[in-house]
Amino acid sequence: MTDLFGAPDPVGQPLAAALRPQSLDQVVGQHHLLGPTGPLTQLLAKGHLPSLILWGPPGVGKTTLARLLCDQVDAQMLTLSAVTSGVKDIRAVVEQAKQGQAMGRRTVLFVDEVHRFNKSQQDAFLPWVEEGVLTLIGATTENPAFELNAALLSRARVMPLKSLVAAELNTLLDRALATQDVRIDDAARGALIAVADGDARRCLGLAESAMDLAVEGGIDLATLEPLLSGSVRRFDKGGDVFYDQVSALHKSIRGSSPDGAVYWLARLIDAGCDPLYLARRFVRMASEDIGNAEPRALQIAMDAYQATERLGLPECDMALAQAAIFLASVPKSNAVYVAYNAAKARVEAGGSDEVPNHLRNAPTKLARDMGHGAEYRYAHDEPDGYAAGVNYLPDGVQDRFYQPVPRGLEIKIGERLARLQARDKQQP
Repeated sequence: MTDLFGAPDPVGQPLAAALRPQSLDQVVGQHHLLGPTGPLTQLLAKGHLPSLILWGPPGVGKTTLARLLCDQVDAQMLTLSAVTSGVKDIRAVVEQAKQGQAMGRRTVLFVDEVHRFNKSQQDAFLPWVEEGVLTLIGATTENPAFELNAALLSRARVMPLKSLVAAELNTLLDRALATQDVRIDDAARGALIAVADGDARRCLGLAESAMDLAVEGGIDLATLEPLLSGSVRRFDKGGDVFYDQVSALHKSIRGSSPDGAVYWLARLIDAGCDPLYLARRFVRMASEDIGNAEPRALQIAMDAYQATERLGLPECDMALAQAAIFLASVPKSNAVYVAYNAAKARVEAGGSDEVPNHLRNAPTKLARDMGHGAEYRYAHDEPDGYAAGVNYLPDGVQDRFYQPVPRGLEIKIGERLARLQARDKQQP
């Protein structure tokens, strides 16, 4: 291994490995953890390294950071992969850690993809972490709150790592180019940084391939073209990145931002999201976030769903975009959502409340003799088609579930209901 800015070893070592930082001050990015006031900086200043969960997207340096932290506290580092290891492997590591402890040597166990361990495997760490036999550093791309059990989380500090920004990726790219004294023009630099998409490992991999293809010591867009085809933004079809983007789409529509809605829709489609999944979400949003403030929203969402079902990609993209922009642009109301959840909670808490006699079905003489349907007032026979004063809830249920908001069509709905409620109060 040569120093950080020297030429890579001639033994075929990948550039990303050859340029791996040898000390914390060489790490690019993660300033929120490693800056002067960062939590890791403060812990290391005290000589303290607790059990950690390093949580972040691929290619941001989780494994490298774990190794450097071990070096800082002069600990031996043992590694396991949650993909291939089981409880037996954990026990073997614990025995090595005990031997190290007997010799006065601290042991850090690094577990890559720690979220892939099941509950019993995660529990196998706990007694040895508690007794100080080993310090656990787990790396995960998934939200630890969802993927790790509470007992393990209570014994480890979660350190979120961030994707690298363009300036940080440019620093890495400059280091890579310096190893072979290769130049890159501005257009090619911008394209490579964009495709790297915050992933340091990807940035260095693209740079290495580009340098292999460079002609006369220079990299331009033509050099990069065969490397960039098929490259996509970060997306994991079921993990945190996926749900974060779906959340951004939903909140853009709820927040009446058509620009945000169409942007996140394009991001999700670009990354390969199932268009029918997006169409189903639009149908849900039409009722949950718009409701009767603009009843056409549900119809447009359903039309978009049918268009998506019949056409598929790429032809359905305009129908989805039309729906996203319409849903984001119209008045919003969550009154339907609130009303249903309130009614659901009342039902779950109230048991089987009896149907009032005047609302019961009376298909037989026996039912009529029991009073079913007695004194029922047929609304169409009443003035304005409304039977004022009739109660349609079980006895004892006084709740007012539906409260229209003063936006869109619900303004009119609210005014009408207020008039009807005033007539109810006048009815003996």
